[in-house]
Amino acid sequence: MANPLDYLKETASQTAGPYVHIGLVPSDTGIEIYDHELGRDITGPNATGERIRVEGRVLDGNGAALKDVLIEVWQANAEGVYAHPENSGTVEDGFRGWGRVIADFDSGEWSFETVKPGGVPGRSGSRQAPHINLWIVARGINIGLNTRLYFDDEGTANAADPVLGRVDPPHRRAALIATRDDSGAMPVYRFDIRLQGDGETVFFDI
Repeated sequence: MANPLDYLKETASQTAGPYVHIGLVPSDTGIEIYDHELGRDITGPNATGERIRVEGRVLDGNGAALKDVLIEVWQANAEGVYAHPENSGTVEDGFRGWGRVIADFDSGEWSFETVKPGGVPGRSGSRQAPHINLWIVARGINIGLNTRLYFDDEGTANAADPVLGRVDPPHRRAALIATRDDSGAMPVYRFDIRLQGDGETVFFDI
């Protein structure tokens, strides 16, 4: 008898398509079906720490901004603790540490407000620098892209970060560093994600 596994083929990949927003962030398309849409609030009202805004664009190889991008955000709180059942006693009530944001349909700009995360434990007793994990999907991206956002005012921690330190050649690490602007009412970190070309963002195989 033939082994049925011999007939199995790899499932064809497919990009996120233009309908990812309808399914995951319907209110941004004018469809109001949820009282509390999943992924809108990363921190909750009780989170301690410095409140910040992160903004940027996702750029293609020609430098044009993608306007149908969805980004999922995952981070620790200001004490470097992720929202997880095992950490229920050390994470503020309402802190999710996860959210969704989409690019503006006209400009391609995306942004979200959160608290600046603390450093988190690494392997073998090491300490990872404060960072935010990002997952990017859009038309033309067959498999979601994973990257990290580090902060330019955390130079000492960044230099010792075990993940950032493995990015080679070293000059590419700059593509993972967000730049701080204190000119407004709230600190803003700018982080443009480049899919190809000069200054291409480092993506991680997770």
